[in-house]
Amino acid sequence: AEAKDWTKVRIGVEGAYPPFSEVLADGSIVGFDIDMTKALCARIGEECRLVLTSWNQMIPSLIGDRCDAIIASMSDTRERRKQIDFSARYYVSPVRFVGPAGTTLADTAEALDGKVVGVQRGTTNQVFMEVHYPATELRLYDDEDHVMLDLYAGRLDATLGEAVQLDVGFLRTPAGEGFAFFGAPHFDPAIQGSGAAVAVRKDEPDLRDRFSQAIAALRADGTYQQIAGRYFQTDIYGE
Repeated sequence: AEAKDWTKVRIGVEGAYPPFSEVLADGSIVGFDIDMTKALCARIGEECRLVLTSWNQMIPSLIGDRCDAIIASMSDTRERRKQIDFSARYYVSPVRFVGPAGTTLADTAEALDGKVVGVQRGTTNQVFMEVHYPATELRLYDDEDHVMLDLYAGRLDATLGEAVQLDVGFLRTPAGEGFAFFGAPHFDPAIQGSGAAVAVRKDEPDLRDRFSQAIAALRADGTYQQIAGRYFQTDIYGE
Protein backbone atom coordinates (compact mmCIF):
# COMPACT_ATOMS: atom_id res chain seq x y z
CA ALA A 1 0.00 0.00 0.00
CA GLU A 2 1.18 3.53 -0.70
CA ALA A 3 2.05 5.75 2.25
CA LYS A 4 -0.80 8.17 2.98
CA ASP A 5 -0.14 11.90 3.14
CA TRP A 6 -1.50 12.49 6.64
CA THR A 7 -2.58 15.89 7.88
CA LYS A 8 -4.36 14.75 11.05
CA VAL A 9 -4.48 11.31 12.65
CA ARG A 10 -7.69 10.46 14.50
CA ILE A 11 -6.98 8.30 17.55
CA GLY A 12 -9.73 6.20 19.10
CA VAL A 13 -9.54 6.29 22.92
CA GLU A 14 -11.93 4.88 25.51
CA GLY A 15 -11.86 7.17 28.55
CA ALA A 16 -13.23 4.54 30.93
CA TYR A 17 -10.19 2.51 31.95
CA PRO A 18 -8.19 4.27 34.68
CA PRO A 19 -5.28 4.82 34.97
CA PHE A 20 -4.90 4.19 31.23
CA SER A 21 -7.68 6.59 30.24
CA GLU A 22 -10.48 8.39 32.02
CA VAL A 23 -12.65 11.45 31.47
CA LEU A 24 -12.41 14.09 34.20
CA ALA A 25 -15.28 16.28 35.39
CA ASP A 26 -14.15 19.10 33.08
CA GLY A 27 -14.37 16.78 30.06
CA SER A 28 -10.62 16.35 29.61
CA ILE A 29 -9.22 12.86 28.96
CA VAL A 30 -6.19 11.77 30.93
CA GLY A 31 -4.14 8.63 31.58
CA PHE A 32 -1.21 6.55 30.42
CA ASP A 33 -2.76 5.77 27.02
CA ILE A 34 -3.48 9.46 26.50
CA ASP A 35 0.04 10.55 27.42
CA MET A 36 1.43 7.84 25.15
CA THR A 37 -0.82 9.02 22.33
CA LYS A 38 0.48 12.57 22.62
CA ALA A 39 4.11 11.43 22.78
CA LEU A 40 3.73 9.04 19.85
CA CYS A 41 2.02 11.64 17.70
CA ALA A 42 4.74 14.16 18.47
CA ARG A 43 7.34 11.55 17.52
CA ILE A 44 5.72 10.71 14.17
CA GLY A 45 5.29 14.43 13.49
CA GLU A 46 1.56 14.40 12.99
CA GLU A 47 -1.30 16.31 14.58
CA CYS A 48 -3.61 13.92 16.39
CA ARG A 49 -7.23 14.29 17.46
CA LEU A 50 -8.67 12.13 20.22
CA VAL A 51 -11.92 10.41 19.30
CA LEU A 52 -13.75 9.20 22.42
CA THR A 53 -15.16 5.80 21.50
CA SER A 54 -16.94 3.10 23.50
CA TRP A 55 -15.00 -0.16 23.74
CA ASN A 56 -17.46 -2.23 21.72
CA GLN A 57 -17.27 0.29 18.87
CA MET A 58 -13.47 0.52 18.70
CA ILE A 59 -12.80 -1.93 15.88
CA PRO A 60 -15.96 -1.01 13.90
CA SER A 61 -14.93 2.65 14.12
CA LEU A 62 -11.44 1.86 12.85
CA ILE A 63 -12.67 -0.30 9.97
CA GLY A 64 -15.41 2.23 9.20
CA ASP A 65 -12.88 5.10 8.90
CA ARG A 66 -14.20 7.00 11.92
CA CYS A 67 -10.70 6.88 13.39
CA ASP A 68 -7.26 6.04 12.00
CA ALA A 69 -5.72 4.25 14.97
CA ILE A 70 -6.70 2.89 18.37
CA ILE A 71 -4.62 3.55 21.48
CA ALA A 72 -6.78 2.04 24.19
CA SER A 73 -4.90 -0.83 25.87
CA MET A 74 -6.04 -3.13 23.06
CA SER A 75 -4.20 -6.47 23.03
CA ASP A 76 -2.64 -7.64 19.80
CA THR A 77 -4.35 -11.02 19.39
CA ARG A 78 -4.65 -13.54 16.60
CA GLU A 79 -8.43 -13.08 16.43
CA ARG A 80 -8.22 -9.30 16.13
CA ARG A 81 -5.54 -9.58 13.44
CA LYS A 82 -8.15 -11.19 11.22
CA GLN A 83 -9.73 -7.72 10.96
CA ILE A 84 -7.04 -5.16 11.78
CA ASP A 85 -3.27 -4.73 12.17
CA PHE A 86 -1.06 -3.76 15.12
CA SER A 87 2.16 -1.92 15.84
CA ALA A 88 4.81 -3.29 18.17
CA ARG A 89 3.50 -3.57 21.73
CA TYR A 90 3.80 -0.74 24.23
CA TYR A 91 2.98 -2.72 27.38
CA VAL A 92 1.95 -6.16 28.58
CA SER A 93 0.06 -7.22 31.71
CA PRO A 94 -1.10 -10.53 33.16
CA VAL A 95 -4.64 -10.83 34.51
CA ARG A 96 -5.71 -11.44 38.10
CA PHE A 97 -8.88 -11.91 40.10
CA VAL A 98 -10.13 -9.34 42.59
CA GLY A 99 -12.75 -10.08 45.24
CA PRO A 100 -13.67 -8.97 48.76
CA ALA A 101 -10.67 -8.79 51.07
CA GLY A 102 -10.32 -11.96 53.08
CA THR A 103 -12.17 -14.08 50.55
CA THR A 104 -11.59 -17.82 50.80
CA LEU A 105 -11.95 -18.21 47.03
CA ALA A 106 -9.08 -19.67 45.04
CA ASP A 107 -8.31 -18.99 41.38
CA THR A 108 -8.98 -22.56 40.28
CA ALA A 109 -11.79 -23.68 37.97
CA GLU A 110 -13.17 -25.87 40.77
CA ALA A 111 -13.24 -23.05 43.32
CA LEU A 112 -15.03 -20.69 40.92
CA ASP A 113 -17.53 -23.30 39.70
CA GLY A 114 -20.95 -21.67 40.08
CA LYS A 115 -19.54 -18.35 41.30
CA VAL A 116 -20.35 -15.07 39.55
CA VAL A 117 -17.49 -13.20 37.87
CA GLY A 118 -17.89 -9.95 35.93
CA VAL A 119 -15.73 -8.73 33.06
CA GLN A 120 -15.92 -6.16 30.31
CA ARG A 121 -17.60 -7.43 27.15
CA GLY A 122 -15.45 -7.96 24.05
CA THR A 123 -12.15 -8.14 25.94
CA THR A 124 -9.54 -10.86 26.22
CA ASN A 125 -10.73 -11.17 29.83
CA GLN A 126 -14.05 -12.50 28.54
CA VAL A 127 -12.30 -15.06 26.33
CA PHE A 128 -9.97 -16.08 29.16
CA MET A 129 -12.94 -16.78 31.45
CA GLU A 130 -14.84 -18.70 28.77
CA VAL A 131 -11.84 -20.92 28.00
CA HIS A 132 -10.39 -21.52 31.45
CA TYR A 133 -13.48 -21.17 33.68
CA PRO A 134 -16.40 -22.55 31.67
CA ALA A 135 -18.44 -23.49 34.76
CA THR A 136 -18.28 -19.99 36.23
CA GLU A 137 -21.30 -17.73 35.73
CA LEU A 138 -19.98 -14.90 33.59
CA ARG A 139 -21.60 -11.46 33.58
CA LEU A 140 -20.60 -9.06 30.83
CA TYR A 141 -20.55 -5.27 31.03
CA ASP A 142 -19.99 -2.51 28.50
CA ASP A 143 -17.28 -0.82 30.57
CA GLU A 144 -15.10 -1.34 33.64
CA ASP A 145 -17.02 1.24 35.68
CA HIS A 146 -20.13 -0.93 35.70
CA VAL A 147 -18.12 -4.04 36.56
CA MET A 148 -16.75 -2.29 39.62
CA LEU A 149 -20.15 -0.94 40.64
CA ASP A 150 -21.60 -4.45 40.76
CA LEU A 151 -18.53 -5.80 42.54
CA TYR A 152 -18.85 -3.04 45.13
CA ALA A 153 -22.57 -3.73 45.51
CA GLY A 154 -21.95 -7.43 46.15
CA ARG A 155 -23.62 -8.64 42.97
CA LEU A 156 -20.36 -10.28 41.86
CA ASP A 157 -18.10 -12.69 43.67
CA ALA A 158 -15.09 -11.43 41.73
CA THR A 159 -13.83 -9.73 38.62
CA LEU A 160 -10.94 -10.62 36.32
CA GLY A 161 -8.87 -7.94 34.66
CA GLU A 162 -5.42 -6.66 33.85
CA ALA A 163 -3.49 -6.78 37.10
CA VAL A 164 -1.88 -3.37 36.66
CA GLN A 165 -5.22 -1.71 35.86
CA LEU A 166 -7.04 -3.29 38.79
CA ASP A 167 -4.18 -2.41 41.13
CA VAL A 168 -3.73 1.25 40.22
CA GLY A 169 -7.19 2.01 38.87
CA PHE A 170 -9.20 0.30 41.62
CA LEU A 171 -7.43 -1.24 44.61
CA ARG A 172 -5.30 1.84 45.31
CA THR A 173 -8.35 4.12 45.17
CA PRO A 174 -10.95 4.75 47.90
CA ALA A 175 -13.45 2.60 45.95
CA GLY A 176 -11.07 -0.36 46.25
CA GLU A 177 -11.07 -0.37 50.05
CA GLY A 178 -12.22 -3.77 51.27
CA PHE A 179 -11.12 -5.60 48.12
CA ALA A 180 -7.95 -7.47 47.22
CA PHE A 181 -6.31 -9.73 44.67
CA PHE A 182 -6.65 -13.45 45.12
CA GLY A 183 -4.78 -16.17 43.28
CA ALA A 184 -1.79 -15.77 41.01
CA PRO A 185 -1.22 -13.66 37.86
CA HIS A 186 -2.26 -15.47 34.66
CA PHE A 187 -1.11 -14.97 31.08
CA ASP A 188 -2.19 -17.10 28.13
CA PRO A 189 -0.52 -15.85 24.92
CA ALA A 190 -3.01 -17.78 22.79
CA ILE A 191 -5.75 -15.56 24.23
CA GLN A 192 -4.00 -12.41 25.42
CA GLY A 193 -1.63 -12.11 22.47
CA SER A 194 1.66 -10.25 22.67
CA GLY A 195 0.51 -7.22 24.67
CA ALA A 196 -1.22 -3.90 24.13
CA ALA A 197 -0.35 -2.19 20.84
CA VAL A 198 -1.56 0.55 18.51
CA ALA A 199 -4.26 -0.79 16.22
CA VAL A 200 -4.52 0.39 12.59
CA ARG A 201 -6.32 -0.71 9.46
CA LYS A 202 -4.75 -3.51 7.44
CA ASP A 203 -4.14 -1.18 4.48
CA GLU A 204 -2.08 1.31 6.53
CA PRO A 205 1.31 -0.45 6.98
CA ASP A 206 3.16 2.87 6.82
CA LEU A 207 1.23 4.26 9.80
CA ARG A 208 1.68 0.96 11.66
CA ASP A 209 5.45 1.04 11.14
CA ARG A 210 5.72 4.69 12.11
CA PHE A 211 4.01 3.93 15.42
CA SER A 212 6.28 0.92 15.99
CA GLN A 213 9.37 3.04 15.33
CA ALA A 214 8.02 5.78 17.61
CA ILE A 215 7.48 3.31 20.47
CA ALA A 216 11.08 2.13 20.13
CA ALA A 217 12.33 5.72 20.03
CA LEU A 218 10.38 6.71 23.16
CA ARG A 219 11.87 3.77 25.02
CA ALA A 220 15.37 4.54 23.77
CA ASP A 221 15.35 8.19 24.87
CA GLY A 222 13.65 7.57 28.22
CA THR A 223 10.36 9.29 27.40
CA TYR A 224 8.42 6.04 27.76
CA GLN A 225 9.86 5.42 31.22
CA GLN A 226 9.01 8.97 32.30
CA ILE A 227 5.40 8.58 31.18
CA ALA A 228 4.99 5.14 32.76
CA GLY A 229 6.54 6.41 36.00
CA ARG A 230 3.67 8.85 36.42
CA TYR A 231 1.26 5.95 36.82
CA PHE A 232 3.07 2.72 37.72
CA GLN A 233 5.65 1.60 40.25
CA THR A 234 6.82 -1.34 38.12
CA ASP A 235 7.97 -1.75 34.52
CA ILE A 236 4.85 -2.59 32.51
CA TYR A 237 6.64 -2.96 29.18
CA GLY A 238 7.65 -6.53 30.01
CA GLU A 239 10.56 -8.64 28.87
